[in-house]
Parts: sequence; structure tokens; C-alpha cells
Amino acid sequence: MGLFDFIRNELIEIIDWVDNSTDTVIWKFPDHENNIKNGAQLTVRDSQMAILMDQGRIADVFGPGRHVLTTENLPVLTTLRGWKYGFDSPFKVDVFFVATKQFTNLKWGTPNPVILRDPEFKQVRVRAFGTFALRVTEATKFLTEFAGTNSLVRITDVEGQLRSAIVNKFSDTLAEANVSVLDLARNYQELGERLRPLLQDDFGAYGLELTRFYLENASLPAEVEAFLDKTTQMSMAGDMGRFQQFQAGLAVEKAAEQEGGIGGAAVLLGGLGNMLGNATAPAQAAATPPAAPASANREQVMQLLRDLGQLKADGILTAEEFDAKKAELLAQL
Repeated sequence: MGLFDFIRNELIEIIDWVDNSTDTVIWKFPDHENNIKNGAQLTVRDSQMAILMDQGRIADVFGPGRHVLTTENLPVLTTLRGWKYGFDSPFKVDVFFVATKQFTNLKWGTPNPVILRDPEFKQVRVRAFGTFALRVTEATKFLTEFAGTNSLVRITDVEGQLRSAIVNKFSDTLAEANVSVLDLARNYQELGERLRPLLQDDFGAYGLELTRFYLENASLPAEVEAFLDKTTQMSMAGDMGRFQQFQAGLAVEKAAEQEGGIGGAAVLLGGLGNMLGNATAPAQAAATPPAAPASANREQVMQLLRDLGQLKADGILTAEEFDAKKAELLAQL
């Protein structure tokens, strides 16, 4: 290598960043201790910003386009270096490229249940999961507040930091929205839009914009879900009598599947008629006219006969068991 080649290799003439990845947010130009030549070409592509840093201080910032690095377009660096009358010699600065494109499909979730104030249940423990999207809107703030001196920052580094902020504020922001956990499933999209501006403060502190925020799933503790299942069953049954019929039918089905089979189902059915009469009689006597209990009881017996017929058709009851129970129920009419 000749002297001319050595001197030429010591000077940087072209500065650019061709991003072949999909997850890089900040990339430092590898100067290898070389100096930047006066008049060097700086190319900043779409969805990029270039920041020149002099001895840890932010100097000049360049947006998309082709820039010639001279005194005229380096006003801050010229001031910092004291180039009152311009310069002819090479100079050395750190050049950081910042990606300003939108990063999507980032994951967030609560590793442990969070306590949520709920208008229906007062306090419940909720686990939630979803996705979000962001972009860098203030490159210099993001570089100083988040990246520091790191020469490479990937979106996974940003995602992990912001995920903690989302989890910390999730219960508070959802409480401010004043939405019951019963309404979460049908309001995921609306809740995401309502929560996004509430979370923007945390993102804005790093020079970021939270462009999308989605709540995709929220789960409750097992005991709360069991309670909701019971209330749903009662709503479907309509009244306590029909709810007890429903519960008894489930018990018969489970008994037939377990050891004892049809015999166990028959034992349960033996007490079903008495249970219906005992459970509904006090409420009917207090809330209905004297003639109503007979009509209501007749409808219950007829419904039970239809249920028994279905059990027979399904092979759970034998013909003899069905006929015996049928005769017993018809006698009540």
C-alpha cells in the first residue's frame, strides 16, 4: 500500500446506512478511528435521521436526503469546534443513524395478575395480553434518553423497556376508563384506543410515539370465572326451579359417565321429582295465586318427562327405568 492509499483510507468520504434488518432502531457508523473528510457525502434515506455527536454532545441533525458536510451545513458543530473562519482539515465526530419507521406487532403482557378496581366486582385480579406499535418522533431525545452511548439498539431492547411501563400503568389506565371486566371482551378495540393516549406520556419521555395499542385478551382468576359461569347458567335457566333442573341434569350425565353408570343416574333421578317440588313450593306459595302452583308444577313435570325421554333416547336410561319414573311423575298430576 502506497502513501497516497494510506492517507486516502484514513479519510471517510461517504457516510450512509443501508439497513438490511427489520429490527434495528439505532446504528452507529463504524468510523474505525478514521477522520471525516471536509466535503464528505452523507446520505440519509427515507425513514432515517442522522445525528452527529461531538464528544458526547449533540451537534447537527440531518433528515432524508444527500448532504455535503461543510461549514455551511454544520452550524452547531462549527460553533462547538470554534471554526470561526471555516475549516480545511478533516474532523472526527460520532455519526448515529436512527430509524423513524413504524415498528409493529410488538408484544406486551402482565407476567403476574394485576389488581383492578372494577365497577361490578370492586376488585379483581386480571391478566392481560396484547400488541402495540411505535415510531421514533424525536431522534435526539431518543438517542440521549434511551440509547446513550450504545452503538446498536434493536427494537427488542425498546420493547422490553416499554413493556414494563405498560404493565405498571395498565391497572391505573384501565381504572380511569371505568370499564367492567364483563365488558372487556366486546370492547378490546375501543379500550385500546382509550388506553393509547394515557400511555403516551411514558413513550413521549423517550421521544417515541405510541401509534397503536391493542388489548387482545384478558383473563380472570378461576374462582371469578366459575362465579360468572354460575350466574350465566342462572340467567339461561330463568328461575331457580329451572336452574335446579339444569343442575340435576348435569349431575345425571356425570353420574352416568362415572363408575356405576346407569344405576347411578337412576339413583339421582329418584330424588329429582321430590327436589323440584320442595324447591319451588315455598316460592310459589308466597309469590303466586293459589291456582298457579298446580299449573307451574304440571309444566315442570312435563318438562322432566321430556328430559327423561331424551335420556332414554341417549341410552342412559333403560326402558324399564323410564317407564317406572314416568308412572311416578304422572301420578303427581
